[in-house]
Amino acid sequence: MAARKLHLSGDRGADALLSKDPLALLIGMVLDQQIPLERAFAAPAELARRLGGAYDATSLAAMDPDELGAVFAARPALHRFPGSMAARVQALCVVVVDQYGGDASRVWRDAPDGKALLVAVKALPGFGEQKARIFVALLGKQLGVRPKGWEQASSPFGDPGSFRSIADIVDPESLAGVRAFKQQMKAAAKVGTPASKK
Repeated sequence: MAARKLHLSGDRGADALLSKDPLALLIGMVLDQQIPLERAFAAPAELARRLGGAYDATSLAAMDPDELGAVFAARPALHRFPGSMAARVQALCVVVVDQYGGDASRVWRDAPDGKALLVAVKALPGFGEQKARIFVALLGKQLGVRPKGWEQASSPFGDPGSFRSIADIVDPESLAGVRAFKQQMKAAAKVGTPASKK
């Protein structure tokens, strides 16, 4: 899948899984809210470990919801809200199975253009407008998934040279840049003034 190796979790093994497994990347994106991004993107590898290493969309979709919730809640919990996020991940896997034959990469491989790709990602459980645009930007900037119009579909997160989101994180320096930008945005929101663009 990957045109390059992702650097999102801070853990080499977890990043390797994100780079080669489309489902792991989608799960990491779903979990990337209200917890540090490194923890969110390390979670798919830990989930695979807890399930014996052999996990896929079909098995996760068919799993007993309470059992999956217990896997998420086992210490250390995979998320701040393990129950609700386990349910969201399972809902994601159900869509991947029902609409994409269990192949998560078809979410983007089947999209004829950037607009269709954004629509497909937004339709996934756990993906709102902003998260969907960030994911399209990540696919385009780092994984070589660039259907016609992907830049417009991911705007402003697909903008070159920006430090707006995980789509721009390729090393510790860019991670620091993204965090600085987010802090600037939060500070600007508190005083009601727009932050300067990067």
